[in-house]
Amino acid sequence: MPTDLRHLLPLRPVDFLLLLALVEHEQHGYALAGAIAEATDDLVRLEPGNLYRVIKRLVDDGLIAASSRRPAPDRDDERRRYYKLTPAGARVAALEAQRLRQVLASPSARALRPLLEAT
Repeated sequence: MPTDLRHLLPLRPVDFLLLLALVEHEQHGYALAGAIAEATDDLVRLEPGNLYRVIKRLVDDGLIAASSRRPAPDRDDERRRYYKLTPAGARVAALEAQRLRQVLASPSARALRPLLEAT
């Protein structure tokens, strides 16, 4: 994986959401879909086919990886696959967050603030 990961930017919104869902801990696919739905107030709901296409793309890009760690057997389903953020994935998520901060700091974005405050 190249050290300059900016060529992966901008991330697709769903890719960024999935990376963010893995920042704090490893999760299985169903939990990832739930975390994304919760983080977006149910605006983004991923069906299994779409979810696993996103996961495959992020694995192929080296941004997430399958995890070998498992919860205790009484708290787990052996069919679940768990995923974790890779160091490259954490770096790309941080770069995307920085990019979005810069966009939101632009004069055009600042001009939208009164519209948001009115809602």
